[in-house]
Amino acid sequence: MATKEYRFKYGKKEIRFNLDPRLVWGELTIKDHPPLQDPGAEIQKAIRNPIRSKPLREIVKAGQTVAFLVNDSTRLANSHVFMPILLNELNAAGIPDRDMFIIFSVGAHRQLSEQEMVSLVGPDVAERVRMYNSNAQDPSQFKYVGTTSRGNDIYFHKLVLEADHVVCTGNIVYHFFAGFGGGRKALLPGVAAYQTICRNHALMLEPGAGLGKLNGNPVHEDQVEATEMLRPSFLLNVVLNEKKEFLKIFAGDYIQAHLEGCRFVEMIYGAEIPKPADLVIAGCGGYPKDINVYQLQKTMDNAWLAVRQGGVVIMLGECIEGVGSEEYLQWMKEHKTPELIEEKIRSDFIVGGHKAYAVTRLMKKAEFILVSGLDADLSRTLLFTPAKDMGEALAMAFAKVGPHPRIILMPQGSLTVPVLKEVRS
Repeated sequence: MATKEYRFKYGKKEIRFNLDPRLVWGELTIKDHPPLQDPGAEIQKAIRNPIRSKPLREIVKAGQTVAFLVNDSTRLANSHVFMPILLNELNAAGIPDRDMFIIFSVGAHRQLSEQEMVSLVGPDVAERVRMYNSNAQDPSQFKYVGTTSRGNDIYFHKLVLEADHVVCTGNIVYHFFAGFGGGRKALLPGVAAYQTICRNHALMLEPGAGLGKLNGNPVHEDQVEATEMLRPSFLLNVVLNEKKEFLKIFAGDYIQAHLEGCRFVEMIYGAEIPKPADLVIAGCGGYPKDINVYQLQKTMDNAWLAVRQGGVVIMLGECIEGVGSEEYLQWMKEHKTPELIEEKIRSDFIVGGHKAYAVTRLMKKAEFILVSGLDADLSRTLLFTPAKDMGEALAMAFAKVGPHPRIILMPQGSLTVPVLKEVRS
């Protein structure tokens, strides 16, 4: 039987494996779209010709202060490319570096080190402006600004509240319960207090929350309502390909520019499949998308859409930082089944616990075999079936689904979203 070699990114390396190509229904990749040849020029063009907004340089006046909200290392946006352009644009409008600062939208993630902050925005920017973490667990950093119609008490970072202007930056991708990343998420969860983040994320349990959906999505609507309490002056969001190259820039009004970006993401990242497969092999696209299980879950959600009930998903993720959340791990140790975890999250929602629910609910549909750097017992605690390499993973999968399964490959699993041809509107 003739086989073909396939290569998936894994951490900063790659994993190679062989399959009979006749079994492969499809290899899902993002749509072929040329990367921007001159990203710097396109960024400048976007901020000077924004969507439903005045140009950035006409918004900020001399003597006013500006807070830039910037992604952390789990959501790369090539901030080091656009941040110097944003600073220079405002310098030209009479705003000195001392009146601008960066606060990283880490949400409930871990704090960034000084070195990580420098690498994200570049050494030039790091030397020019002040940089801060937002520590959701430190109540002293936050101030109450109002309560949403869904009862969420909104606490935003004091430094952001003190600035005359807030500029949201980031990247737009699909999000498994908020619909899409980017836009309003720079504020909530980005620079919100822990209890505010928890109350917002608890809305993922309600009808309407889901991947690729904004209208009627309670998580998104709560985020927008909160963001309106501190309406950003401007937004710059980017869409990248799997090589982290710029595909398109969206700038202007934080809602309208983001919506245009979401429509573009749907066009580029949606991948048609004929029907769910017996076996899905999914990689996250390498570092940092597979930095830990917490981030790996996003690829799991996409792979889940491509597998049939009772099928198998082989996940490739190095997970060099382990689980990624102590709360998530603790919940998995204490609550041994998807049913118990769902019962717990509905009665006591916490960030980290929600990831335990997000992962294990997928396991009701299919078996998830994990090829990673995790200890095998730890993988089992998380309810994965551990495999030491792809050879063992494929043997396990074929033993369950038979020698001639219908296979879908997802080498860019964190980006590509499977869409059934027969139900696509």
